[in-house]
Amino acid sequence: MKAQQLSKESGPGRLAGLRQQNWRQYKLHGPLILMFIPGFALFLLFSYVPIYGIVIAFKDFRILEGIMGSPWAGLEHFRRLFSGHGFLDALQHSVILALLKMIFTFPAPIVLALLLNELRVTWFRRTIQTVTYLPHFFSWVVLAGILFPFLGLEGGFNKLIGYLGIDPQMWLLQPDYFYGAIVITDIWQSAGWGSIVYFAVLASVDPTLYEAAIADGASRWRRIWHISLPALMPTVIIMYLLSIGRFLSVGFDQIYNLMTPPTAQIGEILDTYVLRRLLTMDYELGTAAGLFNSTVGLLLVIAANTLVKLYDNEQGLW
Repeated sequence: MKAQQLSKESGPGRLAGLRQQNWRQYKLHGPLILMFIPGFALFLLFSYVPIYGIVIAFKDFRILEGIMGSPWAGLEHFRRLFSGHGFLDALQHSVILALLKMIFTFPAPIVLALLLNELRVTWFRRTIQTVTYLPHFFSWVVLAGILFPFLGLEGGFNKLIGYLGIDPQMWLLQPDYFYGAIVITDIWQSAGWGSIVYFAVLASVDPTLYEAAIADGASRWRRIWHISLPALMPTVIIMYLLSIGRFLSVGFDQIYNLMTPPTAQIGEILDTYVLRRLLTMDYELGTAAGLFNSTVGLLLVIAANTLVKLYDNEQGLW
């Protein structure tokens, strides 16, 4: 009897019961599934379907014959890519800008969140948040239209520094100041929006920890160092791992809209290089450069995640 009962439980009856249970779960979470479908569809359409086009980097692409009908070229286009000075210059500029943004732009939202967390006047903190969030909602086309007049000879910035005895400059037309202008404007555009995640983490910290630290005589700096920063570290690690995958993608929209003929020599990055190859119908070289960019990002994410796991096995993306 027990053998018959076990066979029934492990047979078609059990499978039917599992299907009914799963169906009930789907019905229970139906609204969440409906909310998930559009995002998944967009992710599938714009992130996975284009992977098919990577094949162009290994072929002599002919439009009339299509991707699969074009003859194979092996690694010829990669040899042509790495032997060309245009790509190596763009790679050098991308690495320099990526390092500058990693050093200055990445910590900016963290510092801003820590400063906002220390403000006790609610209306003043909300005003600062609104002002710093606002640039994020404008495209770089609009922001470039604001920055070029502001940083021009007759712009407000030159008038302000004129009181300090500094000569006016066309700041966005000077190659010597181009990287600095890119980093500063990137901080201005992204720091407020990026601080939202960190400020939310700080808002969830138990206030009794700060009260106990104050009772023990801890200064404001000590409270930040021993309470706020440790609370932020898991989120900082995750955000760092997510950003390191875009290490060489240093902001196509920003560079393309702020780059001018005098700064084009040092402003050419991998993304603009790919665009120029596509505009000249050199699809193979553009695809090879894009694939190189993505491969470097993937390797950096794997390496960074491995280092984080060595430091703390509980952290990391996987």
